Amino acid sequence: MAEITPLTFRWGIISTGNIAAAFVKDLLIDPKTRGVHDVVHKVASVGSRSVEKAKEFIDRLTGGDKSIKAFGTYEEVYADKDVDAIYIGTPHTYHYTNALDAIKAGKHVLCEKPVTCNAAELRALITAAREHNVFFMEAVWTRFQPLSLEVKRIAEEGSLGLPVLLHADLSGNFGIHDIPVTHRILDPNLGGGALLDLGPYPLFWAILALYENPANGFSAPTNISASMLNTPLTPVDSSTVFNLTFSASKLAAQASLSCSITLNALETGVTIRFEHGTILIHSPIYCPKSFKVQYLGKNGKVTKEETRNFDYVGGGWHFQADEVARCVRDGKKESALWGHDKSLLEMTVFDEVRRQGGYKFPEGVEKVVA
Repeated sequence: MAEITPLTFRWGIISTGNIAAAFVKDLLIDPKTRGVHDVVHKVASVGSRSVEKAKEFIDRLTGGDKSIKAFGTYEEVYADKDVDAIYIGTPHTYHYTNALDAIKAGKHVLCEKPVTCNAAELRALITAAREHNVFFMEAVWTRFQPLSLEVKRIAEEGSLGLPVLLHADLSGNFGIHDIPVTHRILDPNLGGGALLDLGPYPLFWAILALYENPANGFSAPTNISASMLNTPLTPVDSSTVFNLTFSASKLAAQASLSCSITLNALETGVTIRFEHGTILIHSPIYCPKSFKVQYLGKNGKVTKEETRNFDYVGGGWHFQADEVARCVRDGKKESALWGHDKSLLEMTVFDEVRRQGGYKFPEGVEKVVA
């Protein structure tokens, strides 16, 4: 049988920060190292605040690949005919404008999380993507990693029973008293604070294990409760705890989620407790490499314990890129693994958490409001 020629999928990169660098490094890894033979990724162009910054980014990450175009504006990347999809790695509060500009240019879009500042902005982007007939997805990279796929399989194959209680935390000590208040994690104009920067990951695990569980029927949480602790430096949250209850369908379960910019991460970042067992996921929860499954007997004692380990070349960003390329190739406008409904749930939860916590963005940050 003749070997299938892989699709060469061409990316335009918006922003040259650390997260964009991590994404590009993974794009350049040979897909065969992760068992992918139908897609190959290429960086076609990079946009930054200056041509010099774009060139430096290209030289640093690609060894000076002269085929990659360096642009001093984002608009030139959107207009580049050699680009199939745009990756947006700018700060949170720029996502709406950057994504909308790319969509209006007729480009498919992968936008970093949180995808927008609020649910109203996201609904506007989804409407625009449909009007312009382009693929649009939030870059929740964890959803596409092999470990997450295996956790989902085990969680739903039946031997553990239904999930009942999930704890998930993502914390990182940013040393907030030793950085300027203009740092992205402290600046409310950039959507700073724990919730928007770190909160998507604990929430992701609740969406995967509870919202996506077949017994839930894709029902939204019936209750959201939250509490925020603000920093003494700026109005952003230093720590946030939020709880979700799912009880509208055949699932009765809760998620207790937390995030902090003043604490270090826990060794076990996610604990999912089922009727007949427990899944424990080791940190970092955005890209874990191992998890443990404990099966419980009728007396509640552990009868069997298994550890699953995962290893691959790269940082784990490339799996979402493979998904985007395949969806675009197949004419899909959203991913079945992380569709628009899940991003809308995320932003709806965050809007309510911020409302209960009293965290309001400075005037003009939100480009669309309900």
